[in-house]
Amino acid sequence: MARTRSRRPRRSAPSTNSIPDVTTLARWIFRPETVGALLVVLAAAALPSLLPFTRVVGEARDELVRAFGVHVFTLVLVVATLGILIALRRTGWIARRSRHLAGAALLIVLSAALLGRWFPASEVGSIDLSVHSAGGEAGRWLVQTLPGVTVSLLLLPAAFTLLWPRSASTIARAAPGAAWLALRRLHALGIHRGLWSALRAAARGLRGLAITRHDPVAFEPIVARPDASQGASMALDAVIDELAEASPAEQPLALPALAPPEPEPDREPAQIPMDLDTPADQWRHSADGWQLPSIELLTETATAVSGGADNERRAQLIVDTLASFGVDSSVVQINEGPAVTQFGVEPGWDVKTRVIPERDAAGQPILGSDGQPKMKEIEVSRTRIRVNRITSLQNDLALALATPALRIEAPVPGKAMVGIEVPNVTTATVTLRDVMQSQAYQRQLKSGALPIALGASVAGEPVIADLATMPHLLIAGATGSGKSVCLNGIISCLLMNFSPEELRLVLIDPKRVELSAYADIPHLVFSEIVTEMDRVVGTLQAVTNEMESRYRRFAQAGVRNIKSYNERTEGRPLPYWVIVIDELADLMIVAPYQVETQLVRLAQLSRATGIHLVVATQRPSVDVITGLIKANFPTRIAFAVASHVDSRTVLDRGGAEKLLGRGDMLYVPPDSQNPRRIQGVFLSDGEIDDVVGFWTDDRFVELMPEKHDDLLREAERQVEEQGTEPGQTADGDERLAEAISLTREFTTMSTSMLQRKLRVGYPRAARMMDELEERGIIGPAEPGGNSRPVLSQDDEPEEAAPVEAAVAASSEPVTPRSRSTFPTPFDAE
Repeated sequence: MARTRSRRPRRSAPSTNSIPDVTTLARWIFRPETVGALLVVLAAAALPSLLPFTRVVGEARDELVRAFGVHVFTLVLVVATLGILIALRRTGWIARRSRHLAGAALLIVLSAALLGRWFPASEVGSIDLSVHSAGGEAGRWLVQTLPGVTVSLLLLPAAFTLLWPRSASTIARAAPGAAWLALRRLHALGIHRGLWSALRAAARGLRGLAITRHDPVAFEPIVARPDASQGASMALDAVIDELAEASPAEQPLALPALAPPEPEPDREPAQIPMDLDTPADQWRHSADGWQLPSIELLTETATAVSGGADNERRAQLIVDTLASFGVDSSVVQINEGPAVTQFGVEPGWDVKTRVIPERDAAGQPILGSDGQPKMKEIEVSRTRIRVNRITSLQNDLALALATPALRIEAPVPGKAMVGIEVPNVTTATVTLRDVMQSQAYQRQLKSGALPIALGASVAGEPVIADLATMPHLLIAGATGSGKSVCLNGIISCLLMNFSPEELRLVLIDPKRVELSAYADIPHLVFSEIVTEMDRVVGTLQAVTNEMESRYRRFAQAGVRNIKSYNERTEGRPLPYWVIVIDELADLMIVAPYQVETQLVRLAQLSRATGIHLVVATQRPSVDVITGLIKANFPTRIAFAVASHVDSRTVLDRGGAEKLLGRGDMLYVPPDSQNPRRIQGVFLSDGEIDDVVGFWTDDRFVELMPEKHDDLLREAERQVEEQGTEPGQTADGDERLAEAISLTREFTTMSTSMLQRKLRVGYPRAARMMDELEERGIIGPAEPGGNSRPVLSQDDEPEEAAPVEAAVAASSEPVTPRSRSTFPTPFDAE
């Protein structure tokens, strides 16, 4: 039987004019590859318009940023990722992870709510985020409306449930029991009664505030107390204004005014009268209630002229000058300060080379066109440039830079470079207000005991120091270098931040004019500034007696320093004492032994008692700044001095002789031996008068603290009777006999010689000289000199015979004692 083959119907050829089927076109458009590619293209097209550097932004894109804020970038990333997954036919993975993706989406929405509370000062495209928030309008809706806040509160548990369903189920089952147990415990503790009492007290307080505000009899103008915060005052004013603008129907009934509360009996009322002419934001107050001067009393900083282009030229000139002397270097850092600019120079490499002929692979020399072997230069060794090769070129650098003074700091502490300090063409003024308003000073004011503003470094940064940690300061500099301005800056800085209850000053001014502006301030320990030379020894003795008295108090209280004593002891705290001596050289000329002994004793022992020394001199020689004084004054400031020897006397190194003057100084902190170059603060006479005028105003007439003149009188009496040497005898005949014995060894005699030989004070040595003159042992003082001639033995009167007989009759002959045989203050201890 023949098999019949079924024939398929012949497919007609498509016509060239036929239109594609709609179904086929739709299938092609909604293919996963097409949809995914379209989403990626949309995300890529939206991203450039959102970047900050793009200015072309469409309205639709602006609306997108306005709606979602910075989360528009997250939206673009999500859309691009979704497109890639769809294009790769990974929709099954999306379906399997739908629960986790939904939880992640809820967390993104929750983060939008958090961003809705942030209003950064930036723009995305043309949308200002400081207006619409970082979370956009959607984020603001989630945190500023009641429905949005409700949604935000539900987002976290919903996201947690989607991401960790088992843990959420466990917590949900355990929550009712835990809540019931917590309520039972709170009820047992009586928390509900305390909470109800607090709510009732708050309601009564608001009611009393409203009644007092609207009572026409009891209302008085409300003046903000100086210790009230500005924010609290503004909030109170806002509430009062709202109550005042309320309609009569809404206002509460006017009830009798409540009587003001009585001040507590154990607490003194406000002592400082208000200065109503000063704005409230300028009131400054110390810890004990005294009003402090406003920062507006100080002058603002003038704008400094920047020398950026000139510094670049000088940096290149330094590199070229060093290169001309065979020193490879590079300027890696430029620090422009108020008076000098520091160029950080990094030493290069000293490369040694050698010229050898070039050879081919076979080792034969390669010949050039001229028939001669070709030569090449190879490196033999490479070593760092030694630092002393740069420092030795200091004068050559000064010549190249056309500057009279140049200082090299090699190396700069903490940095791998050599600092070349070159004076600026234009000098900027560093004011006390500028340093006091810096963040570094405000931090030091909170942590330090006696912060002082010194000036600005070569990098323009403020330099702050704590006088309590120094603990004593030695200042030296020639006339006109800025030493007195530095002293005024330190004193004024302390007066700006401390009341007389916290700080007391002892001012010793032999020149009589430098510190006279502070004669009437209430911070003085004594009634007046010490200017008489014969009272200086008694003043230092009074400070020493106060130091010993404080140590006895510390021993009774069981503490070691003033800070612990003030924290542990109730009542009025002990104030810090700062002793300022303007000219040490005058004191060392008149009474060198007593002044040196007392200064050294105070410097060694007074730190724990809160007594600190600030000593200045314009003659930094070894007979003024002795070895003992230097050893006990680790913190030093050197202004411009005359010679290298003077610089070594103050700083134990040179450099101060190259300073520019006018506040340019080298500061040696207590924790470092390397001096820092600083431009000191400038304080005009008008600023000093304003600060002093604040403290001498009539507002403090009734609050003037007590003076310690009785302590000074007792110390002067002690100096008169026994001198300042512990264990010194009061027998005048023995001392006078020793002085007579000295006259046999010398042809001239002076008061200072008696001080050195007999170890007595200046007043007693002067009285002994007068008595020797009355007895005819020495002659009168010669014109223009301090020495007096010793008369011959034949010229001695008979009145001296009883004294000589008494000396001869003594069991031990009187001979001139050497310095080592006399007791010293340290032996007495």
